[in-house]
Amino acid sequence: MKKIILIALIFIGFKASAQHDFSDQIDSPNWDIIGDVTFKNVKPTEMYAVYNAEIKKHENKAFELEGYIVPIKDGMKQTKFMLSTLPINQCFFCGKNGIPIMVLVEMAEPIKFTYLPVSVKGILKLNKGNAADNPPLVISAAKQTSK
Repeated sequence: MKKIILIALIFIGFKASAQHDFSDQIDSPNWDIIGDVTFKNVKPTEMYAVYNAEIKKHENKAFELEGYIVPIKDGMKQTKFMLSTLPINQCFFCGKNGIPIMVLVEMAEPIKFTYLPVSVKGILKLNKGNAADNPPLVISAAKQTSK
């Protein structure tokens, strides 16, 4: 149940009264493509990502994103993490439209955790399963690129 609530909060979004530093938010054409993903609720514990034609053009192709590491597990070396447009120390509940969408990144080789933005490039996968159980967007076999 906790897993479902966490994923729902990550992908649905809602407003809160706290504010974050907008200068830290990363904007890019690729994040705009990611941000156009919407969700269809089928049941309280079942929702599916709705992918538009623009993002489908990038499916199973190389895709690059710059963002902030949001760790899934403790450790200075990260191989699997969420990538966000906001740093981990910012309020995720107060972006322009609520919680920013995040992308699961699976690195080919470990990357050192940092609070600074990182750029990664890998293969964009669109998960068509229940988004309450699995992240709808994955960049697999990713490698760190220089900014």
